[in-house]
Amino acid sequence: MKYAIIESGGKQYKAVEGSQIEVDLLQLQPGESCVLDQVLLVVDDEAVSVGAPTVKGAHVQATVVGHTKGPKIVVFKYRPKKHYRVKTGHRQQYTRLQVESISLEK
Repeated sequence: MKYAIIESGGKQYKAVEGSQIEVDLLQLQPGESCVLDQVLLVVDDEAVSVGAPTVKGAHVQATVVGHTKGPKIVVFKYRPKKHYRVKTGHRQQYTRLQVESISLEK
């Protein structure tokens, strides 16, 4: 099994060839392809390449499937006996990527 640990938007994701991952919103249209070059680790069966901080010559080719929204988070602040009530919410936006290939150039 070939997979890589990549960094996108300050977060780390496990990218497996042929699978889909959700990363923070990227300004790309569905159907466009992108190259993720912040690869921290590549595992190809028994061969493991660890970067310091990234693996040189490694990149992940992915295609944008679409954009989605995460679950609604409700934030409610209040102070007892002071009549202070604030209710806000948030929905994180994500981009779904189809991982096409993981390349490691030596």
